[in-house]
Amino acid sequence: MRASGVVSLLLAAAPALVSAKGTLGFSLGDKNADGTCKSTSDYEADFDALKSLSTLVRTYSGTECNTPQNILPAAKNKGFKVVLGMWVGKPTDTNNLLEEPSFKGDWAAIQKAIPGYEDVIHAITVGSETLYRGDLTGPQLHTYISHVMDNVPKGVLVGTAESWNKLADGTGDALFTQEPVVTYVLANAFAYWQGTAADKAYQTYFDDMAGAMEHIQKIAGDNADKINIVTGETGWPTDGGSDYEAAKAGTKNAQTFWKTGICGMLDWGVDLFYFEAFDESWKPDTKGDNGEMKDEKHWGLFTADRKVKFDTSCPN
Repeated sequence: MRASGVVSLLLAAAPALVSAKGTLGFSLGDKNADGTCKSTSDYEADFDALKSLSTLVRTYSGTECNTPQNILPAAKNKGFKVVLGMWVGKPTDTNNLLEEPSFKGDWAAIQKAIPGYEDVIHAITVGSETLYRGDLTGPQLHTYISHVMDNVPKGVLVGTAESWNKLADGTGDALFTQEPVVTYVLANAFAYWQGTAADKAYQTYFDDMAGAMEHIQKIAGDNADKINIVTGETGWPTDGGSDYEAAKAGTKNAQTFWKTGICGMLDWGVDLFYFEAFDESWKPDTKGDNGEMKDEKHWGLFTADRKVKFDTSCPN
């Protein structure tokens, strides 16, 4: 089905959005195929491969592989914008949240890297699926985000990345009802991990994003129009990846999801980050919620040596 057809089927029940086409970005790992940390020149090679599709990427850590220090110069050299990610762990002292080691280390590293690169930092995300893992409550996450908000250069957005269902079920309501209201939200939405077949995955993806948007807009009240809700991660494993229930890995299925889900969401006017830019050959298999081991090496739009896997054009 054409992307325009996807949109027409779902817009009637979806929350109102701007009509401009959404912006495509990519989740970008910080390691090379052999597991070594990327250098500035490695990131520059990444950006050269991506530049025909996007000039926006997101990262996940401030301390692992010295990511901010290495990626920001590359972004400036190549005309890219970066969403810098910070990791926040489960605090052991809830009376002194800002001393949590992951947060403290990542925040210090990002603060050190910012000077001279304010113009290439699009946003900073504080925490990645902390509510989904149960590491933080909504009010605790808000404390971390508001602290960063108070200490970033003007114009740098601050938000978080979270599973769509924790934004839809009320777990994250404190982010939008306490001051300062969080206005940059990355909602991760994987139809694949819900076991949806590739030819129906766009429906699940749209429903998930619409559910998160509708709830946030409802509880945010007068602040709703200030909140930018973005897909933080979505994607599909290609050949070599693992199946999950009715969701079958494969390059043809990944292309199907791209043509319907990715193109459709961009046509809807929603910004999104595709997970992920390049295969991460170094990744070990991981155990899923069902106890099965899954291969996560083959989620890239590009191979580890930066060759695109399928046609990325969108239907008219």
